[in-house]
Amino acid sequence: MPDLFVRSTRITRHIRAPRAAVYRALLDPHAVARWKVPDGMTCVVHEYDAREGGSIRVSLGYDRPTGTGKTDPHTDTYHGRFVTLVPDERVVEVDEFETADPSLRGAMTITITLAESAGGTELLAVHEGLPPGVSAADNETGWRMALAKLAALVETRATPGG
Repeated sequence: MPDLFVRSTRITRHIRAPRAAVYRALLDPHAVARWKVPDGMTCVVHEYDAREGGSIRVSLGYDRPTGTGKTDPHTDTYHGRFVTLVPDERVVEVDEFETADPSLRGAMTITITLAESAGGTELLAVHEGLPPGVSAADNETGWRMALAKLAALVETRATPGG
């Protein structure tokens, strides 16, 4: 029976930087390691081939042992691929956690759309296909934390002298 209810989160963020700067930070593995991680975790980018069809593999490590990691007690590792890249407009990737837990398995589609906005860029992040074992509320909180880091990163670079 098809799943009629796709679990997802949808987050918007105004970023005081040009779309081109935001788009670059979405695809730069060094920038991703700095911003694409919730508070209380560190990000290690193993693979980030930023082209359509290119591979992604990232680990998020808990700063404090929690025993709640998806891949092992201290780590959430995911892999995937870039599906669509439209310069300065959209990034679509499909990711999946590396886990033995069936409740955390399944392909997730992340679509980030950038639009011109007064004084910068309006970013819309949609994370679709959350596995049943992933809390939508926790996912949204993590995305909000990560997007705040993205904004801080690119707004600093967009500021004269930054």
